[in-house]
Amino acid sequence: MDGETDESPEEQLAKQHRKEKKDLQAKIQSMKNAMTDEIAKLEADLNQKHEEELSLLNSTGDTKVNISVLNGVENLQMDDGEKEDVTQGRVTKAQKRREKKAAQEKERESRIAEAEVLNLQGVRHQEGLMLAQKLALQQLQIKEISSDGHCMYRAIEDQLPEIVMSVKDLRSRTAEHMRSHADDFLPFLTKPNTGDMYTREEFEHYCSEVEHTAAWGGQLELQALTQVLRLPIEVIQANSSAIKIGEEFDSDPITLVYMRHAYGLGEHYNSVERLKEPANAEDS
Repeated sequence: MDGETDESPEEQLAKQHRKEKKDLQAKIQSMKNAMTDEIAKLEADLNQKHEEELSLLNSTGDTKVNISVLNGVENLQMDDGEKEDVTQGRVTKAQKRREKKAAQEKERESRIAEAEVLNLQGVRHQEGLMLAQKLALQQLQIKEISSDGHCMYRAIEDQLPEIVMSVKDLRSRTAEHMRSHADDFLPFLTKPNTGDMYTREEFEHYCSEVEHTAAWGGQLELQALTQVLRLPIEVIQANSSAIKIGEEFDSDPITLVYMRHAYGLGEHYNSVERLKEPANAEDS
């Protein structure tokens, strides 16, 4: 029919989405392969360098050994106590110490390279890849937020459209709302050792920490913040569906990225920004 298609707009959009997902997965795999190849090359180059240095040291026939060439520094002299000759057919204690040190350094570099390769397959790396795929479907990418205990509030501050409110203000308003709506929050706060619900005094202490310290924020604080800001909040996670809070508000949501394995301490919130095209991307 003169080039027309029988596909509905929904089918065409679904096809486009499948292609974009496939292209993104191919790009991510290419990045992983490139990183693995680079790590392997660095390790191979270092191993070759160490072997060449040891070969040069062992093959010298001079009665005095100058090791400056090995280190790229001219006229490196040993201390008086280290002036032991390396003669033909005899390995001195000084040479043995140098060889042992070189072997230990080679082993250390090898362990570092192996750790980097394992990290590519580790939970933190996999979590990052899954989040990148989910965000790319919304034309978004992660915007890093410092890990200082205020990350959730900083991520929200980063996305407030036209509201000028600092992290201190957000914490203060959150605590104020929780205090004035204690019945909405107290049932969800229990003591970890006994499971008993917080007393009013313990709840006030909790709110005081929200307001005045770098205590981490969670779902209770997010529920309070949706009411304070009159905005919906969406939390995207790697291994589960997005959490949406404050859907009663008809506005574009603030989008947070929740990461379980981002840092040594574990949980962390990041902000988001519009997806940027690669710098070397060719015009289509």
